[in-house]
Amino acid sequence: MTDAAGNVATDWLISVDDHILEPADLWQRRMTAADREQAPKLVRDGDSEYWVYEGRKVYTSGLSAVVGKRKDEFSPVPITYDEMRPGCYDPVARLADMDQAGILASMCFPSFTRFCGQIFWEAKDKALALRCLQTYNDWLIDEWCGSAPGRYIPMTLIPLWDPALAAAEVKRCAAKGSRAIAFSENPAPLGLPTIFDRERYWDPVMKAAEECQLVVAMHVGSSSEIPKIMPDAPVVANKPWADGARTSGVMLAWIFSGIFDRMPNLKIAMSEGGIGWIPYFLERAEQVVSIQRYWASRVKAEAAEHRDSGRDDTADAFMRAVESEESPVDLLTLDVRQTFRDHIFGCFIVDNHGVNSIKEIGVENVMIETDYPHSDSTWPNCIKIAKEQVADLPADQQQLILRGNAERLFRFTPAEPPSLGDR
Repeated sequence: MTDAAGNVATDWLISVDDHILEPADLWQRRMTAADREQAPKLVRDGDSEYWVYEGRKVYTSGLSAVVGKRKDEFSPVPITYDEMRPGCYDPVARLADMDQAGILASMCFPSFTRFCGQIFWEAKDKALALRCLQTYNDWLIDEWCGSAPGRYIPMTLIPLWDPALAAAEVKRCAAKGSRAIAFSENPAPLGLPTIFDRERYWDPVMKAAEECQLVVAMHVGSSSEIPKIMPDAPVVANKPWADGARTSGVMLAWIFSGIFDRMPNLKIAMSEGGIGWIPYFLERAEQVVSIQRYWASRVKAEAAEHRDSGRDDTADAFMRAVESEESPVDLLTLDVRQTFRDHIFGCFIVDNHGVNSIKEIGVENVMIETDYPHSDSTWPNCIKIAKEQVADLPADQQQLILRGNAERLFRFTPAEPPSLGDR
């Protein structure tokens, strides 16, 4: 079926993971005169350029803005905005690049602030940090997304240091049209409670997200940690391992966290983590639950009974490690695969193995991404590469992966696609 412009359902994709290089004047233009001196600002110093915030200098990696360059020109050496393609920081210029690559709509993570706003969590002046964070959220919704309705999916940063404030910001931005919140794949390295926290630190945030139907989106690297296979392993060895390793941990943590029992309508998206590993870890989790669920459900009580009996052989290392545990989820009723299907969505750029395993994963639980303008991006061949990956699937499944799942999950109605002749 074609539309009036000659498009068929799979001629365009919706990318659920792209990136913004924040405009140089974002905070200086939108904040009050009293805040501008302390707010983030872009400073040029000779041939160098960097953001300044609370005395810190933050440079922009060349790998964060490679579109328009050959692969042999990629480099992590810091670059200036003059060296970037305008689509990196200008929403109108971005549209032209999206049209060229077959990207109908895009959800963008920030850059200077880092993927879930860690720069504001690390700030000393939290009152100012909150105002800066809210300024970013307003700019993203009103200006970036507002510049082209139906082409950008709004996503919100939250003040990680205060769950009540975060919940309020979720609701405020949801009322303005936000469809997702940026969250950390693992808050522990940031010095924050994890989703297993017994005091349920994150519950106000997750309840607000569920109530407002906002997706919790977690980008690889949002823990501000780069895992290594070994301490001295090089980047080229770590990179193909790390994304799947940490994202599989995200999936398993959320399945076993109990959060979905408390918030049965909450949805999460694992951004830029790939999908090929999903079948193995779901299968392995099912095996572990099937075999270990009984003793794991009663280990705390049995350990206490064992100690009370006067025997002293509980010094075994494994016993010591598990005797204080109390599973946050009911292991006797947990359905690993159904929990995944109901709540969790994987996102991939290029993952032929994952697409070939789509029956095991579930075609309704995966979405495509293009990673513009980062070094993993498929731009300018995004739709071509995406369609090649799903070519062997039925047309309805292709449509779901390329755009249908994103439209449904983010409750997003994209604009009518431009004419194919515009590419």
